[in-house]
Amino acid sequence: MFEARILAALREPAFHADPYALYAEMRARDPVLYTDMRGGSWFFTSHADVAAGLKLPELSSARADHFLKGLPPDDRPEFEPLAMTLARWLLFYDPPRHTRIRKLMARAFTPASVESLRRRSEQITHELLDRVQPSGRMDVLHDLAYELPLRVILDMLGVPADKLSSFTTWSGDIARLLGGAVPTVELARRAARSVREMTDYLRDQVAARRKQPADDILTLLIAAEDDGETLTEDELHAQCVLLLFAGHETTRNLIGNGLLALLRHPDERARLTADPTLIKPAVEELLRYDSPLQAMSRVVTRDFEYAGRTLRRGQMATMFLGAANRDPAQFPEPDRLDITRKDNRHLAFAHGPHVCLGAQLARLEAAVAFTALLVRLPGMRLAAERVDYLPNMKLRGLTALPITF
Repeated sequence: MFEARILAALREPAFHADPYALYAEMRARDPVLYTDMRGGSWFFTSHADVAAGLKLPELSSARADHFLKGLPPDDRPEFEPLAMTLARWLLFYDPPRHTRIRKLMARAFTPASVESLRRRSEQITHELLDRVQPSGRMDVLHDLAYELPLRVILDMLGVPADKLSSFTTWSGDIARLLGGAVPTVELARRAARSVREMTDYLRDQVAARRKQPADDILTLLIAAEDDGETLTEDELHAQCVLLLFAGHETTRNLIGNGLLALLRHPDERARLTADPTLIKPAVEELLRYDSPLQAMSRVVTRDFEYAGRTLRRGQMATMFLGAANRDPAQFPEPDRLDITRKDNRHLAFAHGPHVCLGAQLARLEAAVAFTALLVRLPGMRLAAERVDYLPNMKLRGLTALPITF
């Protein structure tokens, strides 16, 4: 049966290595494909359907407890507090609550605020390259892509750099649980511990800012108000955890996936090296070509009709952003990397109410990283014949990216 084969393939190492052939097969079979996974799931894979699905009011983002369904029934009560904590993330809110909190948080991500981080991003990038340049080799993930976005977001929150290692561990534990794999009790326990420890740390930081305000996002979010509305204490702590998790994971994978694509396409890399003004369209094309966020899930809130299908209350709908970004109906020659691609309306940062709040910061950090790497390491090349990907269906990223120069 086709659907059963697709479900099995989504868990195979070959899918994590290259999901795009499977996406094409799913899209050709049915761009809104029904499977019986977990009581009924719909897979949206065309650009038009994913873009539409991300805006459908019948598809809710309130799915923080979805991972519980994959756990043994007797173990689920242990993780209900974790689900309740995650449910406070902006990512899992629907309007009007989502609209209210996003409006408050957006004050930290104005164009001027993001642009003000360029110099700091460049400074951190060059510091990290200074460390490795004498050796003639580096692991781009470990030596640059992990640390750059995390240090920037830690700076924004006013968190000292000596917590870098802890936040890297905490973020990884959360990503493994929320990444689309079948959850295990061990994964859930690690994620619960990491969410608890990260929240406890940030709670102390919030308390300190209330006593002594500083020039950082924590202080800004504490003071943020709109029509008399402010963030509650629980909402504030939850959004800080989300900022650290989302701001780190997506940009790290954008840098790793993007540089690998450039290394594997020397002609496009040469074009960008010869004309650095192409960096903005290049970042957009790298986002489209191998998106760091591959999928987003929604839950159906009521029975409704879409494109001739009946979606039932309680079923899941997964929007495959990575599939949409390789749809030939939207992108001519979608499997070709073209850093000057025109009309590049990709969905790498989602679409609609939940479009990524930190998208401009991720673009800036990636542009800074790619520019510095191309200028400072012009002779860089892959140091391994094969690279491995994390076993994560939703967050696409490498385990390592060794290069020599």
